[in-house]
Amino acid sequence: MGIADRKKYKQRIIDVQVERYLKNFGAVCIEGAKWCGKTWTSSYHSKSEFLVGDPSNNFQNRQLAEVSPAIILDGETPRLIDEWQEVPPIWDAVRYAVDQRGKKAQFILTGSSTPNKKGVLHSGAGRIGKLRMRTMSLYESGDSSGKVSLKELCSGKLVQSLTGEVNLRDLIYYVVRGGWPGNLGVSEDDAQMLPISYIKAIIDDDAQRIDGIRYDKDKMELLLRSLARNESTTASQSKLLSDIKDYDDEQLDRSTVAQYLDVFSRMFLLDNQPPFSSNIRSSVRVKQSEKRHFCDPALACALLKATPERLLRDLKTFGFMFEALCERDLKIYAESFGASLFHYQDYLNREIDAVIELEDGAWCAFEIKLGANQIDAAAKELIEIRDDIAKEKNGVPPSVLCVICGMSNAAYRRPDGVFVVPITALKN
Repeated sequence: MGIADRKKYKQRIIDVQVERYLKNFGAVCIEGAKWCGKTWTSSYHSKSEFLVGDPSNNFQNRQLAEVSPAIILDGETPRLIDEWQEVPPIWDAVRYAVDQRGKKAQFILTGSSTPNKKGVLHSGAGRIGKLRMRTMSLYESGDSSGKVSLKELCSGKLVQSLTGEVNLRDLIYYVVRGGWPGNLGVSEDDAQMLPISYIKAIIDDDAQRIDGIRYDKDKMELLLRSLARNESTTASQSKLLSDIKDYDDEQLDRSTVAQYLDVFSRMFLLDNQPPFSSNIRSSVRVKQSEKRHFCDPALACALLKATPERLLRDLKTFGFMFEALCERDLKIYAESFGASLFHYQDYLNREIDAVIELEDGAWCAFEIKLGANQIDAAAKELIEIRDDIAKEKNGVPPSVLCVICGMSNAAYRRPDGVFVVPITALKN
């Protein structure tokens, strides 16, 4: 009997991609942050399993994998090998077994961190397909009606509809609770317990084991708090350093910050939004900074001790957290149909919160606003940027303009052609 009870399994958007990858690869590796649901989803798609991190019998499974990685691969396929990175030689054993068997859908690997390349001899390209899994979007958690498909929207199609009133407290709750499957249904008072526990587990345990190096826990927490203060911004490493000095009166050196950022990224704790420039082809110089995000906005709230009550009194901070929520969801939805999420900033001070680039190279521009009273200004900015880019030599303007809103009760197309969609009505 697998971990996932098929009757209780909550469908995830990534399920379709897992099935597709299993048809085309000998093995699939599902990577992502701890507790985002990788094991449940992988178990749902597998017929046998081996849990490397099972603590029973003094971690007997891990010891067995270390002694003979190949021996743990025997079982009905697809066979789940959970948390393979605990014993990195498993990767090469899987790659070799896939080569020898010459069949698809042999293994599903899950990983909550990426080990250093030392010990992993081959990339697995062509044999092991990689998928990134994230915490639940609002559609997956049942908090979005799914009346509007992002895929359809990106091709300029929208069935206009009333989507229902949205309560500000509900939006704050979705952000503070996060998208962890284990946190669904918890009370507002208890919503931050899991994210706080998550951060403690990362600092005290996971980060200390990833490279076999004892990292400074206090300095890690200082950096994480600074990242939380700079959620949904393009803060540079220099800005993080000065921020830590200003807020915590502490000093970290640049190399330590770079090292810790690498560790956090390899644990999928961070999920930054890359800059977009590939298809604009204009003469304007584009800024190349990533927009900083945690894998889930609930972590930033937990680090800042931003309870629902505090966010209700500080809508400016909540605005950054709401943007992070929307961009998490946009990324999940976009990647399900082969699109990618970026942001845009140039040296003429033009910004676009979210850019979705489609497989055919077309791109769509999204502004994210909490209140319906901000829609007019956001639509005006999007139109101005589109028209400016269209005038430039070789400029390729966005094919779709859209305002993603928090407090809107309808999905519609404005007379100026700009779409307006509540985040609580969106799906892939």
